[in-house]
Amino acid sequence: MLLCAAGCRKKSVPYLSTAAIRGITREFVFAARNASNGRAEVGMRPEYAARQPGKAQSLIADHVYITVPLTKSGLPDRAAHDAIEKEFARVAAFHRLTRVARPGAPGLERFDYLAQGRRLQSIHLISPLGSAGAPASLAAHSPRLAIVIDDLGSDPAQADALFRLAYRLTLSVLPHHSNSAEIAEEAHRRGYQVMLHLPMASNAGALDEAVELHPGMDLHAVQNTFDAMLETVPYAAGVNNHEGSLGTSDQQLMDELMPLLHQNKLFFIDSRTTAATVAESAAHAAGVPATSRNVFLDDDQSAGAIRKQFALAIHDARKKGSALAIGHPHPETLQVLAEMLPEAERQGVRLVFASELTR
Repeated sequence: MLLCAAGCRKKSVPYLSTAAIRGITREFVFAARNASNGRAEVGMRPEYAARQPGKAQSLIADHVYITVPLTKSGLPDRAAHDAIEKEFARVAAFHRLTRVARPGAPGLERFDYLAQGRRLQSIHLISPLGSAGAPASLAAHSPRLAIVIDDLGSDPAQADALFRLAYRLTLSVLPHHSNSAEIAEEAHRRGYQVMLHLPMASNAGALDEAVELHPGMDLHAVQNTFDAMLETVPYAAGVNNHEGSLGTSDQQLMDELMPLLHQNKLFFIDSRTTAATVAESAAHAAGVPATSRNVFLDDDQSAGAIRKQFALAIHDARKKGSALAIGHPHPETLQVLAEMLPEAERQGVRLVFASELTR
């Protein structure tokens, strides 16, 4: 194989075959695990070319995701990171691969390995937010603010934009969307908290999602529907309702749903899409940690209006000790978050995951 790789320029060489690419990918995976003493979380996703009629699907490259482990103090382990980089350089040198850096984000390094100009692996080296995401200047008793970003699942670009905000955000992912699992997995790797954004019937009557919970469903249907949703959002630690003005005000439906959350050790955030909601009380009755939304950030999507709502969330957190705000991955919302999250910290407000506000 080495002789062919060195001398067979015009032929399709085994070195660039699917089996050879996959073999090198396994070497990178094993190198990351060994360099971190098995502590790094490592995953892989193949990237295939569009299928041609009558032909087998061909591999373009493998995406390798490595999450750097945390130290006991809750910070990314820099020694493990450097050891992984060293091992990757060794594997690349052995196979005469060229490393090409790609645009990354805070906590994310991206680079490709090429052979003879062809991309074989795309590496995503992730330093998660960890448990020490808040500045040391913010004491444990500081006012707390949780921000939930809803409606993820369809557009990876929206998730990538969020990942550029290196803050402790909680990301709520809609089930059964084209990229629900991929976005949830990437968010988990990056150290964000993941929630299932559970579709429920609204008083408007329109079916906002193809599958939703609605009053009148029997317990068996509720359980099967919920379990199927949960399977499409891996690493979900909790649940909040998508729409649901009709669903969350129906006592029977909530009494059927909340024991399922308890069984799966999930918390619940009531988005409060109606004043008639009974969801939080039903959750507490079933032994589910729960709380409710205080502020909607972007009902009005203008940047000025979002700034006012964010300021209200900071005010509520400082006055009451904690607050929970819900927004969406609109460009204006992300712009305001990038501007005002540092301001919240300057005012002594500590950003936390949604689960930390439940009781």
